[in-house]
Amino acid sequence: MKSINVPALARVEGEGGLYFGIEDGRAVEIRLDIYEPPRFFEGFLRNRFLQEIPDITARICGICPVAYQMSSAIALENALGIEVSPEVRALRRLMYCGEYIESHALHIYMLQAPDLLGKESALELAATAPEIVKDALRLKKIGNNILKTIGGRSVHPVSVCVGGFYQWPDRQAIKALLPDLEWGLQAAIDCVKWAVTLPYPDLEIEYEFVALHHPDEYAVIDGDIRSSKERTLSVAEYEKGYIERHVRHSNALHGYTATGSTYLVGPLARLNLNHEQLLPLAKKSLREANIVLPLKNPYKSLIARAVELVQAYEEAILLIEKYQPQGPAHADIKIKEGEGAGATEAPRGLLYHRYRIDDKGMVQFARITPPTAQNLPQIEADLFALAPNLLKLPEAEATLTAEHLVRAYDPCISCATHFLKLKVEEK
Repeated sequence: MKSINVPALARVEGEGGLYFGIEDGRAVEIRLDIYEPPRFFEGFLRNRFLQEIPDITARICGICPVAYQMSSAIALENALGIEVSPEVRALRRLMYCGEYIESHALHIYMLQAPDLLGKESALELAATAPEIVKDALRLKKIGNNILKTIGGRSVHPVSVCVGGFYQWPDRQAIKALLPDLEWGLQAAIDCVKWAVTLPYPDLEIEYEFVALHHPDEYAVIDGDIRSSKERTLSVAEYEKGYIERHVRHSNALHGYTATGSTYLVGPLARLNLNHEQLLPLAKKSLREANIVLPLKNPYKSLIARAVELVQAYEEAILLIEKYQPQGPAHADIKIKEGEGAGATEAPRGLLYHRYRIDDKGMVQFARITPPTAQNLPQIEADLFALAPNLLKLPEAEATLTAEHLVRAYDPCISCATHFLKLKVEEK
């Protein structure tokens, strides 16, 4: 038996490795190991006052803090029976636009594109295409500026609370973002044109796509949970359709459907399920780039991110042009015992929270299901699909090929240029 052992995946949201077990020239076992000790966020949220939760959960991820804040706030609002104002909802979507912009720009240009273009890193890409990297940095900075203007800082914003925001951001500061956003919209449109020209490896997977869906808008903070297998659940019903399992090789839970199959969340799922709800310029970019849906190639998540980059810039401009805050920045809260669930679309996919609170507003139970946990079994399944070709390659090339597939999924588990150290043993 031959084993391919990758002991360390560096700079993930945790620590992990990759293992291939090979017998008679075929892969019999593939494990994406996340071996960092559990972080126990769900445990130490207990007996915390509900208004502390958005600030604490933001620390789960430095790239997507808004997603954790919004999902937790919405879940707790549902537990209390609170409905936020249209102005609060619009500002939440604008803040989410900032997160999509900074996260997608980072992944497209700094993490995945160098792989597709045969570059060791974004630095090497900058040596041959400096204007592309320069634009990438500006695109990302604009997203960070949205977060800073609304949230007080670009990483782990401090303005979000259950019921809305602690205060309205300054109108003039919000309006001042428009010139950069208008530049960014055109740059994002150009990004789609560029993205479809990149060389993508051939790998088509018959996924079950799962994402929030809203009939009237590209779903980010509201909607039902839709599957490409023609199953739709309310957010409150999520745990009836999707479960998490402990697996022996990982300290990260693995997500499956209730029937035990793998599924995919993230930009490919969103675009395939919700493309009809895209805004006009995003739809036009999709059409003019001759992108045929559904996209089933995991590497082409870059294309889906590029289209969503247009969507985020386009929507941010529309929201800022209409920004005229009225009334209180947050709803009145009447503490009572309750339980509620909330889900939003983090840049990397569906993020689910559920909380139970007592009559003093203290959390008694918390469940958080991040997109990475839901995608881990699917990544392993994709590696199985890739394995027949992978095992024909020299060791160094096999290592790089596996690395590229993992990196195509998610910045949280793929943000180093070289994170696989491959060890091959013959037994």
